[in-house]
Amino acid sequence: MDNNKLLAQEIAKIAEVASYLWQRGWAEYNGGNISVNVTESLSEEERKVEAIGDKVTLPTILEELKGSIFYVTGTGKRMRYVAQSPWENGALIRISECGDYFEVIYKNCIKPTSELPSHLSMHNYLKSIGRDCKVVLHTHPTDLVALTHSKQWLDSEAITNMLWSMIPECRIITPRGVGIVPYQIPGTMALANATIEQLAKHDVVFWEKHGILATGRDVVDCFDVIDTLSKSAQIYINAKMAGFEPEGMCKKDLDDLVPAFGLEKYYNEN
Repeated sequence: MDNNKLLAQEIAKIAEVASYLWQRGWAEYNGGNISVNVTESLSEEERKVEAIGDKVTLPTILEELKGSIFYVTGTGKRMRYVAQSPWENGALIRISECGDYFEVIYKNCIKPTSELPSHLSMHNYLKSIGRDCKVVLHTHPTDLVALTHSKQWLDSEAITNMLWSMIPECRIITPRGVGIVPYQIPGTMALANATIEQLAKHDVVFWEKHGILATGRDVVDCFDVIDTLSKSAQIYINAKMAGFEPEGMCKKDLDDLVPAFGLEKYYNEN
C-alpha cells in the first residue's frame, strides 16, 4: 500500500483538513475525529492483507460495512499532528466479513478514536438508506458551539433558518439544514443513536455544548460545509456585537435559491 496513489491522495486530503481544523481553533487538545471509508481506493489484494492488530468486537453487527476499510484518527491524537504525520496518528482498520469486529491492518497499530463505534454506526446507517457517504467529520467550531448554549437555537428549524439567512451559500451548501442533538456524554452509543436519528433528515448535526458533525463523500467538502456554517454564525454574532439584530434574507429569497441551484431533489427524497 506504500505505492498506492489513490490511497495517498485520500490521506493527503485528511491531513489537509486536519491542518485546517487546527488553524481554525476547532481542534483544541485532542478534540475532534475523522473517519473515511477508503475501500474503493484499495485493490482486492490490499483489502485482504494480514492484520497487525487484535480483533476488537463491535457493539452491534454492521451489515452494510462488511469487509470495508476505513482510515480513522487515533484516540488521544491531536489534529495538528494528524496534519503533519497522518500515519503516526491514525491507521487503517478493516471491518470483518461478518461485520462483528474490526482490526488494524496498516500502517501502525494505533488505537482508533474512542468515537469509532459511533462513527461506524453512522456510516452503516447512511449506507443502509442509500446515502453516498464516505466521511464522518467531528470538530468543535467555537462560534457554532456558542450558539448551542442558547435555548433559542436548540431547535433545528430555528437555527437552520437563521444560518441560511445570513449568506446565500449557506442554504446552497447545506440544503438539508442542520439537526440538533441535546447534550449527551461524548463517545457513547446514546449520542450515536441520537445523531443517527438526525442524519435521517440532515447531513450535518450539532451536538449541544459540544461540537458539530458533518457527513459526506469527500473530507474536504465536509470541512467546507462546516466552514460555511461557521461564516454564517460569525455574521450573526458580529451583527449582535455591533448592537443590532441582523435582518437576514427573507423566506422568498431563500426559497428562490431552490430552483436556481437545483436543490429540489433534497426536498423530494421522502
